Amino acid sequence: MSGARRTSNRTAAAPSRSRGIPRSRTRAADVIGLYLGPPGGAVVLPVDEKTQVQALDRTQPLLPLAFAATEKRTAGYVRHGTTRLFAALNAATGEVLGGCKPKRNGKNFPAFLKKAVQPHTGKETHIVLDNLSTRTTPEVKTWLAKNPHAHFHFTPVGSSWLNQVEIWFGILTRQAIRRGTFSSVHVLVSQIRDYINSWNEHPKPFTWTATATADETLAKIRLTQHNVRKLVANNSK
Repeated sequence: MSGARRTSNRTAAAPSRSRGIPRSRTRAADVIGLYLGPPGGAVVLPVDEKTQVQALDRTQPLLPLAFAATEKRTAGYVRHGTTRLFAALNAATGEVLGGCKPKRNGKNFPAFLKKAVQPHTGKETHIVLDNLSTRTTPEVKTWLAKNPHAHFHFTPVGSSWLNQVEIWFGILTRQAIRRGTFSSVHVLVSQIRDYINSWNEHPKPFTWTATATADETLAKIRLTQHNVRKLVANNSK
């Protein structure tokens, strides 16, 4: 992306909402620029968490697809608990590193960051993140200070869809979770692990196909937001 400005956050400072569109424009250009033209030899890792992944078990057995009959399943289900999936996508190769944890705490995210960058020791690693508070905890700041080759790049506030791993989360949900039946959280985690292993057998990177610049992309977002506000205002009359 020509003209894209690339910046990084070495101090993991809390993202500010007060600077509005100028900061959003800079961040969007930064992240898109990483996808289109990463620094030579650098690794780009979009990282995020998929929260509250539910282990749902149907109250009646699934009736599979048969000749002249669609698959059938009951609407009733039993919840067996949830897990939290941490994932890092290698933007250049499409490979995914993932790990499930039962809940969020101050240690889980920096522990996953350590695991994610370990295969790329010695290389400049650019990590794309959203704006959750877990990105700026004291533990994360300490980890960042000890890893000078790691650089944080935050997506604009409310625009985590710019993080490529979100695309992979959608694929995972459609292909391995949404229609699944899980008798326990352990079974769910095992299914996720198997899916990641299968994905990594033939990984493919995502390709940025949009022709719009960062400014044009943000203009479209602002227009959509304006139209949504108008629609909500009209419906509330």
